[in-house]
Amino acid sequence: MSIFKSMNISSSALTAQSIRMDTIAENIANANTTRAADGQPYRRKVVTFAQAESPSFAQHLKNYIDGDGTPGGGVTVKSIETDPSPFKLVYDPDHPDADQDGYVSMPNVDITKEMVDMISATRSYEANVTALNAFKNIAMKALQIGK
Repeated sequence: MSIFKSMNISSSALTAQSIRMDTIAENIANANTTRAADGQPYRRKVVTFAQAESPSFAQHLKNYIDGDGTPGGGVTVKSIETDPSPFKLVYDPDHPDADQDGYVSMPNVDITKEMVDMISATRSYEANVTALNAFKNIAMKALQIGK
């Protein structure tokens, strides 16, 4: 596995986790948005990842024979989808978006769950930064050996 491929894998993970953190921040920011552009409460968004490259068995075999037996090539954002879970109903008859019974449909965003997801995304991001820095240090040491 070349060092540049390792850097590309880490950088793809950094990009994916950055998009995940942006999406989580959007969810938190809209946790109390009772009326979005479509007139409905805000729906939580979820990021789905996928392997960036999915080589066939023949490609894996060729890579192994060539001395590069590493699977895949990083990660990419497969999609950003809305969470179909139901809205939370809160009794607030004075709210402008309340129905005839006084209930307001609130977004399906759980702040605690979002914060746990944000911590997970942050830790993944930090781990990939650490890996990238390790790759850079290895490259610098290799250049010093060549002097």
